[in-house]
Amino acid sequence: MLELGRPWWELMVRAGAVYFALLLMVRISGKHTIGQFTPFDLLVVMLLSESVSSSLSGGDDSLTGGLILAATLIGLNLAVAYATARSVWMEGLIQGRPVLIGRDGKIFRDKLLANHLSTADIEQALREADCEMKDMRCAFLEPDGKISILKAAA
Repeated sequence: MLELGRPWWELMVRAGAVYFALLLMVRISGKHTIGQFTPFDLLVVMLLSESVSSSLSGGDDSLTGGLILAATLIGLNLAVAYATARSVWMEGLIQGRPVLIGRDGKIFRDKLLANHLSTADIEQALREADCEMKDMRCAFLEPDGKISILKAAA
């Protein structure tokens, strides 16, 4: 139960490799994927966790191995949070920057397509901001996947 089936350092290397590979894949998949989970997105996350579980452990099913993996993943997450909080460059690399997707009542279709957004997403954000399209000054896709609407001055 406590005896490791793999060297402790191999578990840490595996955890790091999987963590950064998944971080890269999620980052590439776009802001919309991160911010607004649909049932399909939840399914993908569940399947991702299952698909990488053996990559993490390398067949080690010990309690000690699981705790080393968990501590490594939490440590990596803290290190990334620390780095992004202290470096604007790292923050942009890891979290991304807001994207202007509309201005002065006009939506930029090319930006919607590039960020996997539909007009329904924009319409929902406008309703949530209690703003009509003609009254929209700017619309941004935030790094967390949410859409922010700024109203024109009355």
